[in-house]
Amino acid sequence: MSAPKVLAIVLAGGEGKRLMPLTASRAKPAVPFGGTYRLIDFALSNLVNSGYLHVVVLTQYKSHSLDRHIARTWRMSPLLGNYVAPVPAQQRRGPHWYLGSADAIYQTVNIIEDESPDIVVIVGADHVYRMDFSQMVDAHIESGAEFSVAGIRQPISLADQFGVIDVDPASPDRIRAFLEKPKDPAGLPDSPGEILASMGNYVANADALLEALTADADNPSSKHDMGGDIVPYFVDKGTCGFYDFIRNDVPGSTDRDRDYWRDVGTLDMYFDAHMDLIAVQPVFNVYNDKWPLHQGLVTHPPAKFIHSEEGRLGHAADSIVSPGVIVSGATVTGSVLSPGVRLHSWSTVSDSVLLDGVQVNRHAQVHRAILDKNVVVQEGARVGIDREADLARGFTVTETGITVVAKGTVVDR
Repeated sequence: MSAPKVLAIVLAGGEGKRLMPLTASRAKPAVPFGGTYRLIDFALSNLVNSGYLHVVVLTQYKSHSLDRHIARTWRMSPLLGNYVAPVPAQQRRGPHWYLGSADAIYQTVNIIEDESPDIVVIVGADHVYRMDFSQMVDAHIESGAEFSVAGIRQPISLADQFGVIDVDPASPDRIRAFLEKPKDPAGLPDSPGEILASMGNYVANADALLEALTADADNPSSKHDMGGDIVPYFVDKGTCGFYDFIRNDVPGSTDRDRDYWRDVGTLDMYFDAHMDLIAVQPVFNVYNDKWPLHQGLVTHPPAKFIHSEEGRLGHAADSIVSPGVIVSGATVTGSVLSPGVRLHSWSTVSDSVLLDGVQVNRHAQVHRAILDKNVVVQEGARVGIDREADLARGFTVTETGITVVAKGTVVDR
């Protein structure tokens, strides 16, 4: 039996309001992560590592930096017809922008029709994880389902943030009910404190998907959402399959990170996911070269650490330091430094995430903070030390006390 023809669709139009101010000038999938990546790089790396090289990226909200990143980074060889193509909202099905994730696919259904795939793989663009989608496609075909949803166990306290899957005990590869962000769901029979959460990754038979999208577009009461409307459509038909992410075996993964998946939808989640990278034994290992995470070409010179005199030692510990960083007589602990960061003498950065081009001047202190691109912390200034002072200066401070400073801000003493 020949391999099915697969088209991959990446849903990358999300506004990401809960990540403000990081999404004030960029789409959520374009938010930098882990020093040298963008969030969308995880979805795209998983797809191409799975062997799926026909990929369209549906964009909408403030997509310029996202489009530029895809154009610069994700260039496939045209010899075999491979591509990663950003597709903006085009109003092909009426004078309106995308009404939801399902409508985004419906409005670009011409792409599916032109490509004529057997299988469509649909993934979100803003989660951090590794996954071999070919294993999910194989399981989908074997199950006989028309539409399959990937799921993962999550604490029941987070149920109102996810679509919650109820699997038929008599047929564990079938979904018998799907609840979109329920307030008080039942826990799993073998683990009352957990639920099965949808990862936002789907595999569909192309013909069944087109039929479902058309029916959804004609339904005036629909919100035109993949999780809220399309998944229940297939559940009601009895043809919705379930794929347990724990079954996915990615080359090079360890018992510690093999089922790692993080929704970085809030600033606290974004921060915590960064902290997962810098553990001595990383909770998520970006150094797995058997399933590489692809990124843009790094044009920065190597990182540099200078000054070694007493009281003025340029060093970093328990941290990720990207190319182009200069640590000049500064102390860095438990932090992620993106390309082009400059830290000057007697400054300290601890438990923080610094995005591209941040400058921290002499005697300044940064603690438990996220500094967006090109932030300048002036000499002697402090960020993340005094919550009330940070709020008074207009900075965002999360529930757990992470201070977030918007792109290009100059922080005075």
